[in-house]
Amino acid sequence: MANADYRVALVGTGRMGANIARRLAEQGFTLTAVYDARSDVAHDLANELKTESPGTLAGVTRAADYVLTVVTDDAAMDAIFAENGDNLLQGASGRVFVNCATVSPAVHVEVERRGTRAGARSIEACMASSIPQARQGTLYLMCAGNQQAFDQARPILDAMSSSLRYVSDEPGKAAQVKALVNMVMNINTAGLAEGLGLGAALGVDLTMLREIFSQTGAASRVLETDGEDMQNRDHECYFSAAHAAKDSGIALELGRAAGLSLPLAEATKRQYEQLIAAGKGELDKSAVAELTFPGRGSA
Repeated sequence: MANADYRVALVGTGRMGANIARRLAEQGFTLTAVYDARSDVAHDLANELKTESPGTLAGVTRAADYVLTVVTDDAAMDAIFAENGDNLLQGASGRVFVNCATVSPAVHVEVERRGTRAGARSIEACMASSIPQARQGTLYLMCAGNQQAFDQARPILDAMSSSLRYVSDEPGKAAQVKALVNMVMNINTAGLAEGLGLGAALGVDLTMLREIFSQTGAASRVLETDGEDMQNRDHECYFSAAHAAKDSGIALELGRAAGLSLPLAEATKRQYEQLIAAGKGELDKSAVAELTFPGRGSA
């Protein structure tokens, strides 16, 4: 089946969602609709991509066979798949939902249940990359849920990613793995900020220090993506401090349910919550360095 035969809609036209939409349109998929709670944002993207921006979620479902969702949090996910009022489940029989947002695993399980009852199939396609990768189609995707839905949506997923992993047919499993990925990433980010901040306090040349980190046990992907930004106070947002706090919270809830103490995740969440309290939650997660470098105080 050619890409143009796939009628795809997208819900959630923030930085990630909009760039996924651009990528799919560029790859020849028939993008039939885009939707966002901020109708003006969806309308602008629809004009750019020469598609429609329906005024209702039910209109999105009518317009497409495959609906991608890239929303902010548990509440937003619950709302678009609500069992009453305007929602994506109206007329959803035969549709495939591809849910990309980082939300609690239990929410993915509930969405799967509601979708199945409406005659639809759904999968998780959790993203472990950021805005440039969304635009370039080089995301790393962790997928779980209905195997048949995964197979059906595979061409779309391949166009979005340079690598993907089907984790399990059990709903919620990809979301669990994504929570662990982000928990460790956030801890690494906070740790790097402390290391560079202490280096700055000691008068160490930070460019040299980052190079030494890269050749030793202090090396990490976060060092590559965030180290220079921390040094230069360049906190253009690719993954926000607010999202880091939210995702650390998801991991902590999983830990509590498993009876585990996760003190590093707890400390990291507090750091990001401090940025949010300072009104800086929309800065990149690298802004955690503003709490640790001497003379900066806070973001």
